[in-house]
Amino acid sequence: MAIETRAFARAGLLGNPSDGYFGKVIALTIKNFSARVFLEESPELIILPSAQEKNVYKNIDDLVKRTQLYGYYGGTRLIKAAIKKFSDYCRLASIELESKNFSIRYETTIPRQLGLGGSSAIITAAMRALMEFYDVTIPKEIQPNFILDAELKELGINAGYMDRVVQVYEGCMYMDLEKSFIKEKGHGIYERIDLSLLPDFYLAYKPDLGKISGGVLRDIRKGYETGDRHTISTLNRLADIAQEGKTALEQGEKNKFFDLMNLNFDLRSKIMFITETNKELIQAARRCGASAKFAGSGGSIIGMYRGEDMFDLLVSELGNLQAKVIHPLG
Repeated sequence: MAIETRAFARAGLLGNPSDGYFGKVIALTIKNFSARVFLEESPELIILPSAQEKNVYKNIDDLVKRTQLYGYYGGTRLIKAAIKKFSDYCRLASIELESKNFSIRYETTIPRQLGLGGSSAIITAAMRALMEFYDVTIPKEIQPNFILDAELKELGINAGYMDRVVQVYEGCMYMDLEKSFIKEKGHGIYERIDLSLLPDFYLAYKPDLGKISGGVLRDIRKGYETGDRHTISTLNRLADIAQEGKTALEQGEKNKFFDLMNLNFDLRSKIMFITETNKELIQAARRCGASAKFAGSGGSIIGMYRGEDMFDLLVSELGNLQAKVIHPLG
């Protein structure tokens, strides 16, 4: 039995990064890019490397470039963590797995280290493949918990709920991650937003801005854990923005949503360091008349544009900064 599963890239529309701190967010899957996992029965359990992880290089420069982009460990550690958390779930749920092995590998078209949810997409796709292979159903509302734990607890990657929820549910999702509700129910409040309510978005990303999101978000984590009032109040305001944005979409107030996207980035920049090259993307997009905020933790931006002339201008101006601009497919 050959199994193929996939999970899509994602972009935070409003509220991020409050999702890592019991806040509220709106996020959208980006179907232009995906991670795929291939699994089939085999005599032994084998994790095969992706083409990106094969230890064959053109030269030293190629090794250095790929190490900077993908790190020293690559995606196989994500697959291992997914298998571990799947096993943990089955053990806790008293599910006895059939005695059989598999080979598993992944491929991804999601631009790496650019804040588009590439790591969580690999884990999500792997979880789907394992559920199908062993005929195990994990309730959808708690799947994000195990995917998050795979990164946060198994691998020590600083992460929040946003990526995992929207990649499990797909489409556009509003998430209320109120702490007491999660403690009682084991999950947040997840509401689907009709895609027809969304305005026109562009997505832009600059490949050479790749970085590890957990490291970028370290200052925010430190501020939150030490009780810094400025950090916490800003995170609370970011959560409020997501709730206001949901209401704006429901009431057709796209201009308000436009302003909230800009405000989201402006507030975020007060509690984390933003590199000059990332600021250039934001500033260039806003000079074109578009709104602009981080899609994730940096390296890619998303915003609203008004008319195809403005989109063409974005392609030109951001292209001058070596950024690629696309119409995101939700």
